Amino acid sequence: MESDPAAAIALPNSINQQYGEQNITSQARVLRHFGIEKLMNDRRMPPLNALRAFEAAARHLSLKEAADELCVTPGAISQSIKTLEQALGIELFQRANRAIFLTDAGQTYLPQVRNAFRQINTATDQILSSAETGILALSTTTCFASAWLIPRLDDFRETCPEIDLHIRTGNSLTDLTRGAADVAIRHGKGRYTGLVSEQLFSVEKKIAVAAPSLTERLASADCVRDLLDWPLLHDSDRIDWGQWFEAQGVSDFDAVRGLAFEDSGVLLYAALAGQGAALIPSAMAQRELERGALVRLVGVPQASPFTYHLVYPESSAERPKIRAFRHWVYRAAGDKKHAN
Repeated sequence: MESDPAAAIALPNSINQQYGEQNITSQARVLRHFGIEKLMNDRRMPPLNALRAFEAAARHLSLKEAADELCVTPGAISQSIKTLEQALGIELFQRANRAIFLTDAGQTYLPQVRNAFRQINTATDQILSSAETGILALSTTTCFASAWLIPRLDDFRETCPEIDLHIRTGNSLTDLTRGAADVAIRHGKGRYTGLVSEQLFSVEKKIAVAAPSLTERLASADCVRDLLDWPLLHDSDRIDWGQWFEAQGVSDFDAVRGLAFEDSGVLLYAALAGQGAALIPSAMAQRELERGALVRLVGVPQASPFTYHLVYPESSAERPKIRAFRHWVYRAAGDKKHAN
């Protein structure tokens, strides 16, 4: 019997065949999770390799077949069983010529050992599958979550029923490299050091919109200059409307007046509440325009250097739940190339 400490925590052969060498770390996590690591230090706890040898030999009633299954020699199986019997102080097998039979103690012990291995196997399945299904932590902005993502969640649940989204909203960048979230959708130029950043939409264009309640109260805006007399909603730096008016050929615009918002999602809510006209990315306004909660105003859409990007650590690119979300979000965004 080898005395390699790593061998002492080997799990049933079915687990090793199913998951391979990459499962060593996961097995250790299972042992820690269920307190088995602590039990390993208990003098009454026999070596797991000896228990494996006992279970296989008892199932086959053959040292040779047990050895074939566990990829060792019959002599190693015999020695492991002797080690187990010495540790317990009880004979588990009767030996007659080349045949072996379970003693009464062995027959009592076998189902308990088999059940323990089954529990470890089940726990390993659960802890491995939870890494690829279950919760997917997504970090994004309030505007993207409320205007684009939430209206499409029914489709996501139908497409990826095994994944539950945990949506975290805010304007600050989440540190994906430290596991603060699994994936992010961020608004910017897509320059995130050490991360994969993929443009989610084509060139972003901002359009002027307002709630019908506002357009009914004010004189119609038949030309761009008419909007100079409207209440306008600004982002925190108050530059969007100035750039938009300039692109429309209007230079005498005063950006000092009007409500300003740190959060683009709150700015959208204010527009929906009729507090003023707003410049909103067309993709974020699409749903509200379709249902009549917003109306399109005059003016040519203005291209923006910023747009939404799907961001995730390069090391997570092949994780099944990251790939599943990536494929879904590109399909939902109308990008068939990246959705495949």
